[in-house]
Parts: sequence; C-alpha cells; structure tokens
Amino acid sequence: MGISEKVAYLKGLMEGLKIDDQTNEGKMFTAILDVLDEIALEIEDLTDEVMELGDGLDVVSDDLGDVEDIVYDDEDDFDEDEEEECYATTCPECEEEIYFDDTVLEDGALLCPNCGAKLEFDLSDLANAEEEDED
Repeated sequence: MGISEKVAYLKGLMEGLKIDDQTNEGKMFTAILDVLDEIALEIEDLTDEVMELGDGLDVVSDDLGDVEDIVYDDEDDFDEDEEEECYATTCPECEEEIYFDDTVLEDGALLCPNCGAKLEFDLSDLANAEEEDED
C-alpha cells in the first residue's frame, strides 16, 4: 500500500469514526489529512521524475558505451596500423617541454607552441649515432 492509499484510508477511517469536522479536533484532523494528501501527491510526482531521470540516464549510458566502443576501437586500429615514435625536447627560450613526431623531425625545424621560438634539428647527428650503434 502506497502513501496515497494510506492517506485515503485515514480519510475513510475519519469518516467511519464520524469525527465531526466542525469541532476543533475535527478541523485539526482534516487539516493534517490535507497536508498528508499533498505530501503524498508530491512524493508520487518526485518518484515519477526520478524514474524518468533513471531511464534517461540509462539511454545516455548506452550511448556513451557506443561512443567508447567507436573511439577505443579506432584507437586500437590506429595503434596496430601506425606506431609513430614520439620525441620530446626542451625549448631553450622558455624551457617548456615540447612533444613531436617523425614528420616534425623530418622537417628539421619546429616552432615552440609556448613562446614561438624556432628550434632546428640536425639529423646528421642522429644518423651517425645509429651507425655507431650498429657497429
């Protein structure tokens, strides 16, 4: 039995006991039952809203799961197809660490995203180091 049914039962009980709503006690019981009835209706409305929010949250959660599947599946495909090396250097001007990939290394230069200073790379030193490692 829900709250509304219990309040209705109390109203019926009050009528069955023939409590006169013109007496002070009767007026008090009637006022209390009216407040209880309003509280019961408000609780039912809130319960309905919570259920709707729960359903909406389930839909959003399912959609997020679909997005995660797409994103993480794409990342897995990317990792398997192309494994680019990532390099890091420190800008001599602002001393911020900068990360870059092979394409920037092949260009031989990079602009610091923090201060705009131009950093140049000499690949001949890298090639010489690789040759020494092979020997």
